[in-house]
Amino acid sequence: MSIAYLDFEKPVQTIQARAADYRAAGDEAGAKHAEGAARRLLAETYARLTPWQKTQVARHPARPHFTDMVKALVEDFMPLAGDRAFGEDHAIIGGLGRLRGQNVPVMVIGHEKGNDTASRVKHNFGMGRPEGYRKAIRLIELAGRFNVPVVTLVDTAGAFPGLDAEERGQAEAIARATEACLAAPVPIIAAITGEGGSGGAVALAAADKVIMFEHAVYAVISPEGCASILWRTAGPGGNSHAPEAAEAMRVTAGDLKQLGVIDAIITEPLGGAHRDPGAAIASLTMAIAAELTPLLAMEPKALRQARRNKFVEMGRLL
Repeated sequence: MSIAYLDFEKPVQTIQARAADYRAAGDEAGAKHAEGAARRLLAETYARLTPWQKTQVARHPARPHFTDMVKALVEDFMPLAGDRAFGEDHAIIGGLGRLRGQNVPVMVIGHEKGNDTASRVKHNFGMGRPEGYRKAIRLIELAGRFNVPVVTLVDTAGAFPGLDAEERGQAEAIARATEACLAAPVPIIAAITGEGGSGGAVALAAADKVIMFEHAVYAVISPEGCASILWRTAGPGGNSHAPEAAEAMRVTAGDLKQLGVIDAIITEPLGGAHRDPGAAIASLTMAIAAELTPLLAMEPKALRQARRNKFVEMGRLL
């Protein structure tokens, strides 16, 4: 399988290329030795990733996205489209199915970034417009009426900031989606699978349990956006302070678990979810099932109260 290497992975790529040369020359022992060295270096590299490097991993183009995950996560998935007010938004997808291996009906909603140029344009790079968030509201309310738990898969740089989105009430739609999550009478599990950016992510992540992939990131703004505000570095080549911003913002799963913003961290395969999507999705499925089971026994009133308390506590000064 061909892997797109990130800048900080170049030494690993060099050793892997050497292994390929050994194998082409018929030196299988040399190839295996080089592959072992590459694997050890990859493990060492990923054991000490900086927040900025984790941001790059979270954005890797081969990282599994919503459509990849839903195939393995849910059986008999039936997509439901439209917000019944304006139209269909392809950046946010949702539908009904059964959680694989659990036979539990679920409403699954999430961001889809796309896997190639055409699909990325179609899905607007995972940046939802108001009709996407209003569709999510409709599906959450539908799940509530039929007592179906909700699972959200969050992977977006943020809600779409275009003029058309603002004209149709982007901020109001995000606020209403957040409100719908908090008010839902059924369990909600949110998984941060790649980027969790700004209100566009929170709108689908005001959940009973928020779980997060090991190399995902979650923040109120992108590191580049933060750097452009604090250091006034907008424009070409203006991201020199982005690594510093990522460090200060504490965007990683480890930091967010320590702060109480998320509840659990899902371990990724060595080198990130993009290197073994099947294993990553299997881990995600097990994590969702583990978090969902105790919530299914709770009464709606208790669920809502505990959910609200969870988010109120995040804003309490220590």
